[in-house]
Amino acid sequence: MTTIAELPPGFVDKVLSAQSTFRSVMDAMARPGSVQRIVPMAGVPGPTMRGTAAIALTLFDHDTPLWLDARMAERSDVVKWLKFHTGAPVVQDSSIAAFALISDGAALPALERFALGTNEYPDRSTTVILQVESLDSGRSFELRGPGIDGVATLQASIRPFDLFERLRMNEALFPRGIDLVLVADDAVVAIPRTTRVVNKGS
Repeated sequence: MTTIAELPPGFVDKVLSAQSTFRSVMDAMARPGSVQRIVPMAGVPGPTMRGTAAIALTLFDHDTPLWLDARMAERSDVVKWLKFHTGAPVVQDSSIAAFALISDGAALPALERFALGTNEYPDRSTTVILQVESLDSGRSFELRGPGIDGVATLQASIRPFDLFERLRMNEALFPRGIDLVLVADDAVVAIPRTTRVVNKGS
């Protein structure tokens, strides 16, 4: 059983690290498909990547219900670390989550199970943070939409393989929809609901 004293630490410099991480996430959202770097961390719990942990420390608090995939939820060290450092309530109902942490993309639930927001409050949707194998190698994807000058290209190794096909539901839902953040170690790429992604050459 993991005690509080045994939990990995949070940021060494809480203010500067949180500010730097926030800028990286905002830059990623403003420039979909661009790879941004997150401040490295000394220690992270279980299957949590450094970028994911930094985002959690920066964006999560007691007002952001959090849903964890099975791989993370079954790790008491992960749950304790998140609760201790962020105060975010871990919920079982994905439809009320402000954020969802997915460590195993192959087990990503149907996106319709998450909060999609409303026409009046489209921001009341779930931001899905998905850990992936790589954001600099793998399949090539073309991205179009606000924040992109023409077309942006992303190379990434991602599961599930049909992730971007699933995200096409955002087109019909807008202004509602899911915002996606991809994390590979300390690299971050954002795919806001306004971004359209296709396999390169398709």
